[in-house]
Amino acid sequence: MGDARGCGDLDYDSAMAKKLVIKVTAGADAPERCSQAFTVAAVAVASGVDVSVWLTGESAWFALPGRAAEFELPHAAPLPDLIDSVLAAGRLTLCTQCAARRDITEKDVIEGVRIAGAQVFVQEAMADETQALIY
Repeated sequence: MGDARGCGDLDYDSAMAKKLVIKVTAGADAPERCSQAFTVAAVAVASGVDVSVWLTGESAWFALPGRAAEFELPHAAPLPDLIDSVLAAGRLTLCTQCAARRDITEKDVIEGVRIAGAQVFVQEAMADETQALIY
């Protein structure tokens, strides 16, 4: 039996994207947006979704050891915990240009963070069964 919107017997589980690519453009300059991006990423990882988080703009600083611990937002999960969740079962990538503008190199970043550019982001975002979000 179908519903009024014409969805019929749509299987929502099979229609859901299997991969999630999240580009985080906000850091301490927009704490709620930043926290929401990492919270969504961590929940997706916990739900078994293949997650790739991209650090761009001000979020690039969170690729450095100790920087996430400096981030505070009332009533939000600690950012280091969220990042650890992503690193444990997903991918965390620092934008090449964002790293260069901040003089961040591969030897500077926390273990598990890769540095890659727009070509890799586009490949990931355009892959089949992938949903991309930008915060």
